[in-house]
Formats: sequence, C-alpha cells, structure tokens
Amino acid sequence: MNKLAKLLSYKSEGKKLTCLTAYDASFARLLDACGVDILLVGDSLGMVVQGHQSTVPVTLEDMIYHATLVRRGAPKAWIMVDLPFMTAASLSDALYSAKQLMQKSSVQMVKIEGDQSVVPIIATLTQQGVPVCAHLGLLPQQALRLGYKTAGKTGDAAEKLLADALALEAAGASMLVLECVVPDVAARISQALTIPTIGIGSGNKTDGQVLVLHDLLGLSAYPPSFAPSFLINGRTIEQAVIAFIDAVRSDQFPAA
Repeated sequence: MNKLAKLLSYKSEGKKLTCLTAYDASFARLLDACGVDILLVGDSLGMVVQGHQSTVPVTLEDMIYHATLVRRGAPKAWIMVDLPFMTAASLSDALYSAKQLMQKSSVQMVKIEGDQSVVPIIATLTQQGVPVCAHLGLLPQQALRLGYKTAGKTGDAAEKLLADALALEAAGASMLVLECVVPDVAARISQALTIPTIGIGSGNKTDGQVLVLHDLLGLSAYPPSFAPSFLINGRTIEQAVIAFIDAVRSDQFPAA
C-alpha cells in the first residue's frame, strides 16, 4: 500500500488524520519524527514567516523554496503544498504551478482553494497523476473580497457547501480541507464523502485536523480562537506536537 492509500484508509478505519504546517527543514524533521501524518507547506507562511497581512503576496517561487526545505528535512513524509494566490487562475496556470512544485521540490500533493469552479482544474490535475486536496469554507485567498467568516451558517449556504464537496470529490480530489465551517455542516459533509475531510475551526466530526504550527506553539500575534497553544505546562516543542496528535486521535481536540 502506498503512502496516499494508507492515509486515505484512515477514514474507513476510524483513525483521525493529523496535519501541521511546516516551512523549513528543522521543523519538518521534528514534525515527521513525532508522527504527524501530513506536512502542509501552507501559504500561511506569508503571515507567520514573511510578516504580511494576508496570503496574497506569497508567490509560487516562495512555495517552491519552502517546500524544498521541508522535503530536505523530512524526505519520507507526505508533503502537501498550497497553490498560492492566482497561480491556479486558469487550467494552464494550475498545470504549470503544480508541475513546478512537484518537479522542483518533490512534494506529493497540491492543495487548491475553491468551489465547483475549480472542478475542471482538479479533474485535469488528477488525470495527469497529481494528488489534489480541495479546500472549502473560509478561503484565505478570497479574504480581501469575502472576509474571514464562518461558512455554512444558512440552509442555502450549507447545501451549497455539500454540493461543492461532492463535486470536488467526483472530480478526483483525494482529500478536502474544511476551514471555519459550521461544525454540524462539516459533520454532514464528512459523512457524505468517501474521501477524508480535514478540519480547521470546523468542529471535531471531520476525519482529521490541521493547525498552523505557529498557532500550536503560541507564536502567532493573533491566533484564532479555535487554535489554543499546546506549548503549555512546561512541554517541549516535541511534547506539544505529540500532545496535539494525541488530542486529535482521542477526539479531545477540538472539544465537542
């Protein structure tokens, strides 16, 4: 069984997936050694590493650079990388961006934000052998237009999220991140899909959880309310990461 198949099997086995962001070799090495299932080279690096106010300034070259560092630190890890702002605006852009990321940094999966409008992109990428993680709910790359809001608050919004999720799965997405989705809606989507969902600020009924590493370590200037620091009670960084993994797998994080 290859690594992706193993990760996908967690859902049927009832085992929660764990995912944390990584931006350099040292932390990638530590996270992988602790047993984190997926390392995400997130465009969140724009805020927590580069000091920007949003993810918008992050370039494809930035992502390739940081993904290369992460791969160097964790050569056997499953590494997922965001396609940053406007690098998947068209099918040709997405194909070029994914090719550059996978060939230059040897990562195994790309993540793309968007609803059913990105179905053709996901379908083509997967047809070309690129594993894709879709992303619904709060979309950081759309925050300048839509703001930072919880998704799925109305009946119509919830139905649209479910329809989008089913369409993205049908297009070939292997996983789905649900960010700041009403927990009951995230649970409904997770039950409806055969692929695993990974939640962030979306309750504890998704098939896994992801956090920004800097939030987990209490280093973010403005941490979201759903992301408490695990670096407490005299824990080392390694112990904090292991505490996160244990809390996710035992359904203690996030709290019900």
